[in-house]
Amino acid sequence: MGEELLRYEKLAEELGGLIATGTLRPGDRLPSVRRLSRERRLSVSTVVQALRRLEDRGLVEARPQSGFFVRHRGAARPQPSARSTPDAAVDVDVSQKLVRVLQAGMQAGVAPLAAALPAPSLLPIAALHRLYAGVARRHPGLLAGGNYFHTDEPALVRQLVRRSLAWGGPLDAAEIVITNSCTEALGLCLRAVTRPGDTVAVESPAYYLMLQLLESLGLKALEIPTDPRSGLSIEALDLATRQGRVAACLLVPNAGNPLGCIMPDENKRRLARLTAERGVAVIEDDIYGDLHFGDQRPWPIKAFDEAGNVMLCASFSKSLSPSLRLGFVAAGRRRPQVALQKTITSGGTNPVTQHVLAEYLASGAYDRHLRTLRRTYGQQVEAMAAAVARHFPASTRLTQPQGGFVLWVELPENIDATALHERALADGVAFVPGELFSASGMYRNCLRLNCGNPHTPEIEDAVRRLGRLMA
Repeated sequence: MGEELLRYEKLAEELGGLIATGTLRPGDRLPSVRRLSRERRLSVSTVVQALRRLEDRGLVEARPQSGFFVRHRGAARPQPSARSTPDAAVDVDVSQKLVRVLQAGMQAGVAPLAAALPAPSLLPIAALHRLYAGVARRHPGLLAGGNYFHTDEPALVRQLVRRSLAWGGPLDAAEIVITNSCTEALGLCLRAVTRPGDTVAVESPAYYLMLQLLESLGLKALEIPTDPRSGLSIEALDLATRQGRVAACLLVPNAGNPLGCIMPDENKRRLARLTAERGVAVIEDDIYGDLHFGDQRPWPIKAFDEAGNVMLCASFSKSLSPSLRLGFVAAGRRRPQVALQKTITSGGTNPVTQHVLAEYLASGAYDRHLRTLRRTYGQQVEAMAAAVARHFPASTRLTQPQGGFVLWVELPENIDATALHERALADGVAFVPGELFSASGMYRNCLRLNCGNPHTPEIEDAVRRLGRLMA
């Protein structure tokens, strides 16, 4: 281990020296991982560690499906750091503020930098229309039947199991419940494993809809420090769960919202083992897993679960259409409890949409669509980050997302993002203030920007106006 560490540091220093002397200039592409591995007689993991070290130092950047490039000096920006979080769980009270923020962001004439929604032009809407027409023609009896107990179409379950082969599966078909959305899947899991007043561990910052769910169910949130590069702190979770006061974890380990980081596999393995040993249920939101920027789809925590303790939730709202309203949960050993909650709360999920999605997945069109979509999202995130670097204060910090299409921005300490939000709306610009990603009201000087739209001159101008308001 020590020798491997020295090799990785040595390679990073050598490449860094070439950048410092100008031998490798801004915009130059570094040799590929495989080439460096072959020529330097190093393992691929050692080379990747060296490149990640250079990336953390702001010297190089990874571009989706292209490799590593020397950063332009203007683009090198420090990332936010993980913050200390409250030691005690707190009640959640974000819903009313959040509704006002999201509704304001959807007004006509307001630049759409708030809600994390993809541009319609990026989605295969025409193909889905054709499939709906075809399914209705071939299966005219679908809308005439249905009941509360047989809710999962076998054709869709089969496709979900097949897809899971690529990320540490296969899932067990018997554990899958088809839901009306990923949000419904998360809510069903929470109802299955918690009671009002229980404590649920969440990332900090946490996706605001998760905080809304906790609020609606009368649950307390325990914020766990989360690193913008490697995700939730396993050490902090270890400390938090020693006294048996945490009923569940609610996490987004792959390209999480809002940080966009991907938890390393070893951390996922440790988390799966730790929570299983302590009887802490894991509810995993993998909605952004397909939208990674790397070469390989990241495995979910579920892939490392040997106890049936992880409930994996996802949907296709960020990749196909938010209007599909179709998700699923692979509930492990808690499938009976989750299925019961589904029966009680909403019954069956639209069988026509289930067949449409099954046929789309089976055709191979989804994977072709994803290849283009991931590249586009990556470019849009890069463009937004570059715009922030041009127009925001010099001491601004921003994440380097590894997937998804949102950007988390940490402003100078003296800027209150909530107060800024009111002025920005008056100027026709929307975003989500950072305090809505914390049950305890942290991140007052942070904000999240949606990068789901092509970076048009209008979007650039909105970022410019937002930066001007901070001056």
